Amino acid sequence: MITWKTELDFNNKQKTLAKKHAGVRRHSWNWGLSIIKDEIENKSKWSSAIDLHKKLVAEVKSVNDWYYEVSKCSPQQALRDLVVARDRWKKKIAKFPRFKKKGIKDSFYLEGNIQISKNRIKLPIFGWVKTYEKMPVMRAKNCVISCRAGRWFIAFKIEAEKLPISNKPQQVVGVDLGIKALATLSTGFQVDSPKHYKQADKKLKRLQRKLSRQVKGSKNREKTKLRIAKQHYRVASIRQDILHKLTSYLTKNHGEVVTEDLKVSNMLKNHNLARAIANGGFYEFKRQVAYKSNWYRTVHTTIGTFYPSSKTCSSCGAIKKTLKLSERVFNCPCGFSCDRDLNASYNLANLAVSSTVTVCGQSRLQKLRFQ
Repeated sequence: MITWKTELDFNNKQKTLAKKHAGVRRHSWNWGLSIIKDEIENKSKWSSAIDLHKKLVAEVKSVNDWYYEVSKCSPQQALRDLVVARDRWKKKIAKFPRFKKKGIKDSFYLEGNIQISKNRIKLPIFGWVKTYEKMPVMRAKNCVISCRAGRWFIAFKIEAEKLPISNKPQQVVGVDLGIKALATLSTGFQVDSPKHYKQADKKLKRLQRKLSRQVKGSKNREKTKLRIAKQHYRVASIRQDILHKLTSYLTKNHGEVVTEDLKVSNMLKNHNLARAIANGGFYEFKRQVAYKSNWYRTVHTTIGTFYPSSKTCSSCGAIKKTLKLSERVFNCPCGFSCDRDLNASYNLANLAVSSTVTVCGQSRLQKLRFQ
């Protein structure tokens, strides 16, 4: 099963209906969360999703007629998700669920007779909805519609055929993630770090100053908030595009991908480098490599967090006691000299092959560009 996501071309009537669905989901979530908080405070028996829905129909739906203007799936799924979030908090997997706010991550769930025909999708309540791209022939029983930066998207799960196993030109590749370069491969290729947030930072600062001076609740302030959201969305989309192309290239063309198990949350505590680390999307890179490795029959090996890949010489195996961040070239007493990121990727590849095999190949870096 894979998830297919595409943008919807709503008309004004459909946009209004989508906002109503998101509003009902938000209202039922907040109502259910208040019930759950009272049960925890009073140390009473916890309600299941079915109990909460029965209570919602009896106490809320009977009073608020606008609940009947939308699909019943929207509040039902909201209560199911709420119970899952509560149980995850009980198991100490996640934080306690919070109340939802209007305009922040608006979404809702639909299920029923969903039909797909070229660039149109037939949804319950909504009818036929246009998309911006032609859809493949597929079947879907349910979907999630979400809003981001004023744009509406639909996502649903489909059954995917097994991808054919292709002859991969290279077996093992070590990948060293960094700040100066997003990724340095043991094959000698280097992917530049995206600087799109830095380029958009000037415009974002200007819009945020403008937002701070505007009257809260005014229409002009809402327009400025939408412009800020669109700018953030543009930067995030460019980052996602680079990561998808990089991870697809690695998993399609290599039999084994070796990466470090980086603790991104700890790395973000360094306030001098936090913005550059977040802009690289290290965790998203790791997540994409993990699931794409299953798609393309690629082995994904992760090396421990404390392995000194940058301090270890890939030629003789000697480990330096100290290596400053400003030292961009690794120089070893054995005479080996190499870019520090490339040396780290060599060490990662060496661990996958053998602890005794060394890589002393081409040390000249080449830029890997995706088109």
